[in-house]
Amino acid sequence: QVQLVESGGGLVQAGGSLRLSCAASVRTFSSYAMGWFRQAPGKEREVVVAISRSGGSTYYSDSVKGRFTTSRDNAKNTVYLQMNSLKPEDTAVYYCAARSTGLLYSITTEVERYDYWGQGTQVTVSS
Repeated sequence: QVQLVESGGGLVQAGGSLRLSCAASVRTFSSYAMGWFRQAPGKEREVVVAISRSGGSTYYSDSVKGRFTTSRDNAKNTVYLQMNSLKPEDTAVYYCAARSTGLLYSITTEVERYDYWGQGTQVTVSS
């Protein structure tokens, strides 16, 4: 069982920055590909970024490319999402998710392929 706890959300003005963290309680964090998703009211959950087990492969959705950066520290069992130049349309609950995989550079963008989810952290960007 993997427990994921997100932190770092909050209220920020447009153009500002936030850094989200997701801490995993698991002995083999490096065996999991990770993803950050978000869900705005009335909308489906969507992928924001994904990162492979090693951190060597990443995916960014078009809506955040150039503004968001993901990274992971396997020694600290933590994955990060640095969000810069935030826009009101980035307002959502942000979730981290983990997927067990044997492939070092595999990344996954589909919601249904992730095995474990955090509780989410609210990000609100005011205009």
